[in-house]
Amino acid sequence: MRRTNTEVPESAWFKSSHSGGNETECVEAAFTTAGASLRDSKRPGEGRFHVSPGAWMCFVGSVSAGELD
Repeated sequence: MRRTNTEVPESAWFKSSHSGGNETECVEAAFTTAGASLRDSKRPGEGRFHVSPGAWMCFVGSVSAGELD
């Protein structure tokens, strides 16, 4: 995973359905053909992380299988 300043249109970002309703859990994601970008919705201009499509699929598979705490 690498930190990136890759341009992602604002309209592509959405809040994770797993983010809680409180102020401490605010993850936003955006998906492009290049993979997934993630950022803190409270500080959207302070950078984001980008992962390849394969890395994102591996992460989601691990979460779904209960392999991550």
